[in-house]
Amino acid sequence: MNIDQIKSALFKQATVLQTGGSRPTELLGESWIGKVLWGKDGETIPSNYEPICTIFLSNIPYVPKELTCYQLITIYMDFDVFNNLDMDNLISFFKINCYKDLDELQKKNEQSTRIIPFPLTPLLVDNDTPSWEDSNNIAPEIENEILRLELEEGIEYYEDIVEKLYPTHKLGGYPSFTQGGVSFGEDYPFVFQISSDEKARFNIVDSGSFYFFYNKEKQDWIVYCDFY
Repeated sequence: MNIDQIKSALFKQATVLQTGGSRPTELLGESWIGKVLWGKDGETIPSNYEPICTIFLSNIPYVPKELTCYQLITIYMDFDVFNNLDMDNLISFFKINCYKDLDELQKKNEQSTRIIPFPLTPLLVDNDTPSWEDSNNIAPEIENEILRLELEEGIEYYEDIVEKLYPTHKLGGYPSFTQGGVSFGEDYPFVFQISSDEKARFNIVDSGSFYFFYNKEKQDWIVYCDFY
């Protein structure tokens, strides 16, 4: 394989959610960090959970197939999660609501007391790649070809194959692990991540991310965190 063939095999589509860059409207369809704007009547959220984000899926360019049945996801978080990051699954510190029908929604406008809220602007990318340390997401045959080209032609993975890494809020693509990657098997594929956000004043320990893995059949989540 040559470099172009390796890129073709590795690259994935993703929707990057950029913080700010547009005038807030708070209308149906606008995604947010630090704010949950919509929900069902009668929903109750524990008082120790903060609204983290609103992610509309109905109007963004790429959505992982596991989430295509939903039009909106809202996420709340218990900040005590930062005292328990050694747990294998952090889902007990998150409340994730998934909605299939926008007609059932009502305006909520709940704002975090710890994150500066901003609208999120979706951007399609088609060149997301895994970090080299994330061997779980690089097939052995591709890894062997990269190692061969490094030895025979002196290429460098990050210089010659990776065009850009996206360690930010995003749906799809690869988890942007900062340490060695983890896998929860084919039943729990990676679907999105929420990352440290300087503009929103949201820091996950040290420029880290929360990674969300979803089992569509069980409607079950795994949440993992890593950081520098």
